[in-house]
Amino acid sequence: MKRREFLKFALSSLLLGGMSKSIFAKEPPVVSVTEGKDYAAITRNVIAALGGMQRFVKQGHVVVVKPNIGWDRRPEYAATTHPLVVRAIVEECIKAGAKKVKVFDNPCNDPRRTYVNSGILEALKGLRNVELKHTENERFKNTKMNGVFLKEWPLYDEALSADVFINVPVAKHHGLTRLTLGLKNIMGIMGGSRGYIHRSIDDALIDVNTVVKSHLVIIDATRILLDHGPQGGNLRDAKILNRVIASTDIVAADAYATTLFNLHPQDISTTVTAYKRGMGEINLNKIRIIKV
Repeated sequence: MKRREFLKFALSSLLLGGMSKSIFAKEPPVVSVTEGKDYAAITRNVIAALGGMQRFVKQGHVVVVKPNIGWDRRPEYAATTHPLVVRAIVEECIKAGAKKVKVFDNPCNDPRRTYVNSGILEALKGLRNVELKHTENERFKNTKMNGVFLKEWPLYDEALSADVFINVPVAKHHGLTRLTLGLKNIMGIMGGSRGYIHRSIDDALIDVNTVVKSHLVIIDATRILLDHGPQGGNLRDAKILNRVIASTDIVAADAYATTLFNLHPQDISTTVTAYKRGMGEINLNKIRIIKV
């Protein structure tokens, strides 16, 4: 090969190599974070930073919004998802063209009280095409998952059939898993004797998250529960942060939210298990964080 031909070949190889790297390089997951006292506004802003709700919800979609409504606590106790955050998400879904938005949880306390005292029942009043419903036992369907710990489990059929599943936990302390965030919020679509999964809670939760994937995770950190979770009950355990976090990567969202408690993502075994099983990114230096 002549020198001129060699130089042309080398240059074209470099260009093609650079193109292939840019084509095949994996984009880092994005976590958006907003802060402010107008909870509806910061919720809309955190979604907009990811491309807007229209990126996820299309005309005619049936959407499930799954907040934490598990406990008979008022919003200020930080045991349940803030009602203004939930309403803003639901409104954005309707605006994006959703045919129906279903909001539910399988609470630990009496749902007739949790739905009222959480403020979510009142917050969603008057919204068209929105259904805040109690779960019905006959709608939990035995679902094969062939997981690491769970081979099958009854899961709520409307979560399984939804076009879009939006996971909306509140960030808080938990006595068993240290924190409860997006990965653990999936318990609200599980039926059966859920206490059983405590034998291997990390793998069990990831088994369920593998079957029902969250298209969008929005973590309510308007106020967080620092101790005596998941139920709380003492206002001294709640800390106001006025923040909302969102991502399409549930592990990345949980990883970032962990830092609000002065912890590292690797401190939370559920997050570590999800990362090891390929569900998302745990390393903060590999996550693109957008602060709005």
